[in-house]
Amino acid sequence: MTIAETPPRPIRVLLADDHAVVRAGLVELLRTAEGVEVVGQATDGFEAVSLARDLEPDVVLMDLLMPGLDGTEATRQITACGSRTRVVALTSTSDRERVLDTFDAGAVGYVLKDAEPEEVIKAVRCAAGGLAPVDPRAAQVLLVSRSQAGRDSTFGLTARETQVLALLTAGCPNKRIARRLGISEATVKAHLTSVFQTLGVSDRTQAALWANRHGLSAAPDEVA
Repeated sequence: MTIAETPPRPIRVLLADDHAVVRAGLVELLRTAEGVEVVGQATDGFEAVSLARDLEPDVVLMDLLMPGLDGTEATRQITACGSRTRVVALTSTSDRERVLDTFDAGAVGYVLKDAEPEEVIKAVRCAAGGLAPVDPRAAQVLLVSRSQAGRDSTFGLTARETQVLALLTAGCPNKRIARRLGISEATVKAHLTSVFQTLGVSDRTQAALWANRHGLSAAPDEVA
């Protein structure tokens, strides 16, 4: 006799938007997605924080422009308590300050409301799987902001690139670097490409030698 396989648990989603028609549309959209379940709907930021605490959803699709407590501050409160819930902004604006503030608040993704329906579903799946779904327009804001303000004054590396280089020097493969920093392997590869170009080296070995000469090795507790 064979034992039936237990079906995987659905991705539990909380919707937060002050417009009823938007919430209704999202409910209908996500209802078509296999393995996705809408477990709650919040009409403002206060309710989003409360429901996130009570329901412990996997993903919150968070509108940012809501009365009372806006989505950015609601995101901050949800993520500050150490919850495993991952917040994806679903909004109509890609304003620079709004994008930066939302990621600073702890959001893992940023999707615009003019996205195709399948992109919203994909964003939910990506966020639940530990990835960071970001609209290209929001990603451009992040890249420009980093290039303007995130460069190290001595070596021309961003803070994140310095971390990646230090872990590379300690002998960590890309997969371990990604796990240690909470980013994807593709992001690690992108950082390394930038590091190699900035340092004028062509491979990991040359980068590690450069880092050792300049004292950028990772401490043992950083590698663990």
